[in-house]
Amino acid sequence: MNFKTTVHFDFIKHSKKFFMASIILTVIGIISLFLFNLNYGVDFKAGTNMDIVVGKALTQAEAKEVLATTGITNVTPTVGGTNGDRVSARFDEVLEQAKVTEIQNAFKAKFGDQVSAEVSVVSPDMARELGFKTIYAVIIASIAIMIYVMIRFEWRFALAANIAILYDAFVVVAVFSIFRLEVDLPFIAAVLTTIGYSINDKIVIFDRIRENLRFGKLKTRDQLADMVNQSLWQTMARNIYTVLAVLVIAVCLFLFGSESIKLFALAKIIGLTSGAYSSICIASPLWLLLKSKQKPKAKQPAKTAV
Repeated sequence: MNFKTTVHFDFIKHSKKFFMASIILTVIGIISLFLFNLNYGVDFKAGTNMDIVVGKALTQAEAKEVLATTGITNVTPTVGGTNGDRVSARFDEVLEQAKVTEIQNAFKAKFGDQVSAEVSVVSPDMARELGFKTIYAVIIASIAIMIYVMIRFEWRFALAANIAILYDAFVVVAVFSIFRLEVDLPFIAAVLTTIGYSINDKIVIFDRIRENLRFGKLKTRDQLADMVNQSLWQTMARNIYTVLAVLVIAVCLFLFGSESIKLFALAKIIGLTSGAYSSICIASPLWLLLKSKQKPKAKQPAKTAV
């Protein structure tokens, strides 16, 4: 089976540009994390979150006015719910029960006795524990994926895939750090599901590369490059349809979902886009780079007839 580059865009030829762009984005993300860290939500830092249902539609200005009557002026509540009757307020400190009751009574005084509230408190110890467990989850997922790909393919595929999916996860983290978007538990769920969708794309491409490698007579680096480029285009339609199917849902959640799910949807959009990009522009060229450095096997000496 011979592979020749067709009129399709040659991803392998431009792989250095993709590598450079990815490295630049990674460096920007690292600098942002060092300078600004992440904008942690109440799930990852000590604080109190109150969800208050008032039973009738209200505006953000009205919610802020009620909070101001209790002496709280540095909190910007969000208004949501199907009828615009739910107020979510997050406080950077752990509120005492007396203060929680005071806030609830202030809303009752404004909107009536039908007001109800749900309060969640995160202690400093719990915040640290959640942070460590998040790191463990990403590490364990990455190791498990590498082992799986090594069993199914070979170590070069595994290494290329793992570097690419860690890049995808980091892109989501970097974007949230650069734009100071809030990081909470749904964000972590989005990062982990990004890893899952990303490895699926890469396995589809790697499976085609392995199949073409098995049946093709490939001896030079250029022949390998042509084979990888053709493999990418042979799986392009399937990968695009798979990503678009999930991406459309994520975009709809971002546009029409409640405030509490918008950042989750945005993290999914970023992760899916990065996963599709890295599968084509990072993982596959990186495998080719590793494969081309493989030393050719020594020829076995011909057996002499006895």
